[in-house]
Amino acid sequence: MSVLESFVVDSQHCAALFRLGRDVEAGLAMIELIGVVLPSFDLTPQIVQQQWVLLLGQMLECQEAQNWLALADYLEYELVRLLRDSLSI
Repeated sequence: MSVLESFVVDSQHCAALFRLGRDVEAGLAMIELIGVVLPSFDLTPQIVQQQWVLLLGQMLECQEAQNWLALADYLEYELVRLLRDSLSI
């Protein structure tokens, strides 16, 4: 499994945990996921880095508001799209 696909699987797993109401476990998984994904965006063009920062802000807002379903959507769809579009180059 490539690094990109590993990120995608981890993101989808984290989203599933939020959807199942396992927010504490999902929150810890999300912190770990962000920690491993973050360095990958350092190597991308500035526009991609800006998209990452915007997405990360939206995800953290959802977490603060305890909007687990929206957070799961960001993880499963938006983050996966950004990862595939930017890291597969």
